[in-house]
Amino acid sequence: MSPDIIIDWLQASLRWGAPLILVAIGEVYSERSGVINMGIEGIMLFGALAGIAISFFTGNVLLATIGTMILGALFGLAVAFLTVSRKTNQVVTGLMVNLMALGGTNLLFALLSESRHVRVERYPLLFPESFSNIPILGPVLFRQPVSTWVALILPFIAAYILYRTDWGLNVRAVGENPQAAATAGLPVIKLKYQAVILSGLFAALGGCVLTLAEVGYFASGGMTAGRGFVVLAAVVVGGWDPLKTALVCLVFGAADAAQLRMQTAGSVIPYQFLQMLPYLITVIALAGVVGRSRPPKTWGAPYDPADI
Repeated sequence: MSPDIIIDWLQASLRWGAPLILVAIGEVYSERSGVINMGIEGIMLFGALAGIAISFFTGNVLLATIGTMILGALFGLAVAFLTVSRKTNQVVTGLMVNLMALGGTNLLFALLSESRHVRVERYPLLFPESFSNIPILGPVLFRQPVSTWVALILPFIAAYILYRTDWGLNVRAVGENPQAAATAGLPVIKLKYQAVILSGLFAALGGCVLTLAEVGYFASGGMTAGRGFVVLAAVVVGGWDPLKTALVCLVFGAADAAQLRMQTAGSVIPYQFLQMLPYLITVIALAGVVGRSRPPKTWGAPYDPADI
């Protein structure tokens, strides 16, 4: 295997891992508060379409990003209302969002016939082109769009907020023992809402990055291809820690990049098996942490103020 192929794979690994990291950051906050947002796959899919549509009509990726984040926050608010206020089953609620997104995005994309075969404006490179000439590090790090750098820096900020700020401490307390947190005067429902809304915002942002950082167009029929479920697994494997979860997402991104390159290289391995590679790694990773990973104590359980 030539060095150029390895460098190209490393570059693609960061680029494909970036949207997973962004989605995972929000999901870590949500699950730390005790709420599993199973709908991140669907919200990510809506975000992918919204990013393409807004970029197509405005020609501005910044507006596309902001609009997508607002849309994601609204979806997060809806999920929070159902799971926190109405105490619906979190798994069923998430599956409902995912199924709605699959049909909804196909319908909306069919209405946007003008943009079906147009490559829209994508995220620009963060560093000047001359930086790409640096051996090895140049193409791997400095030929990345700005979204990849945001994804690489964000886990450190997220970890600081989660472990070093009062808000992060409160979110963790709510996830471990909401009754005790409420007794101490913490606004449990408000904190849960904030965490779930963040998960929706970051899920939509991850979908936007998936399309605007790489291909510049939307494909109906499941653009996200189960990446939201991969993120759910990454959060568990990463022990609900932003930094560890980000590393797991990079591993999944590397597997995704590898299977794509193996297909284009004309591998003798059937392409269907290669497409399974990232998900096979997900299953193996989950099996490896069974019994050793400790979730927040109220993980997935509804909160009832009357239980105090």
